[in-house]
Amino acid sequence: MSSRDQAGSAQRRTSQRGGAVKSFLFFIGGLGLLAAIALGVGGYLGYREAVKPGPLRESAIVLLPQGSAVSTIAHQLEDKGVIEHPEIFIAAVRLRGVQSEIKAGEYEIPARSSVIEIIDQLREGKSILHYFTAPEGRTTAQIIRLLNENEVLEGDITIEPGEGELLPETFAFTRGETRDNLVRRMMKDQDALIDALWDGRAMELPFSTPAEAIILASIVEKETGVAEERPRIAAVFVNRLKKGMRLESDPTIIYGLTGGEPLGRGIRLSELRGETPYNTYVIRGLPPTPIANPGEASIAAVLNPAETDDLFFVADGTGGHAFAATLREHQANVSAWRRVERDRAAQGGR
Repeated sequence: MSSRDQAGSAQRRTSQRGGAVKSFLFFIGGLGLLAAIALGVGGYLGYREAVKPGPLRESAIVLLPQGSAVSTIAHQLEDKGVIEHPEIFIAAVRLRGVQSEIKAGEYEIPARSSVIEIIDQLREGKSILHYFTAPEGRTTAQIIRLLNENEVLEGDITIEPGEGELLPETFAFTRGETRDNLVRRMMKDQDALIDALWDGRAMELPFSTPAEAIILASIVEKETGVAEERPRIAAVFVNRLKKGMRLESDPTIIYGLTGGEPLGRGIRLSELRGETPYNTYVIRGLPPTPIANPGEASIAAVLNPAETDDLFFVADGTGGHAFAATLREHQANVSAWRRVERDRAAQGGR
């Protein structure tokens, strides 16, 4: 074979190999294109599933425990009928890179929520809020009982707050919060409140510490349920303390007898004269501890009482009180109250 023929043969072999390589490359490229198309179609279909309205016809409550994996959450949502395809939820969470942003809690999922809307709700952590109200004027023991009766709060109460150390207020919380934690919040808020009000107190008050202010505020709290009366009730007690007079507050007698539980009857004369550390008809000055947990209005009232010379008050038959600066005026008010009591008794207690 001539050198020219040999060169031609080699060129043909090279051309054949090149054609094979090109064919192979075209084949691989075709597969890649098909894969890309498949991925694109799959991604589009997945996206369409993730944004379309969900199966819920009515809103549903879903509780997601702490530490739940995304797959666990997806199947919980499926079990509740919130989503149809847990794999779509899992894929959407992973593609968006928000695995660590999903928050545990108790959620109300709106009807027809899409997978994307549900993910956004769980990322925002907008759990259902529950509320606990500690009424003003309750003792610490009574508030603890209310906390124990609450079925949403968790855990036993291991803290032992003293009388007057809890702020009576309405507290928002999410399912899973412990009773201990709520007690801590009530104590912290009470401390913060008295600290905030203390610097703005009136001059020449007959007590010198926040603790004494809470004691007097607890008595004011128990003496009236009429909000606008609190500064005037506080003024009566402040004026009496300044003059060295006994406070003579009936709720202090009851606290000394029952620890603040309802007496269920009138106070007997023997109890009026009975010596307990809390009977302000017998002792002078303030009792040793608060007799209840006062609210903000009562604390503010004793720190800035009304400017008045009143030294006495008695019920007036309307739910409020009649005030007097002299004993004579007070005796007249007492006589008027006795007539109201007699009239009510004659009408069968109405």
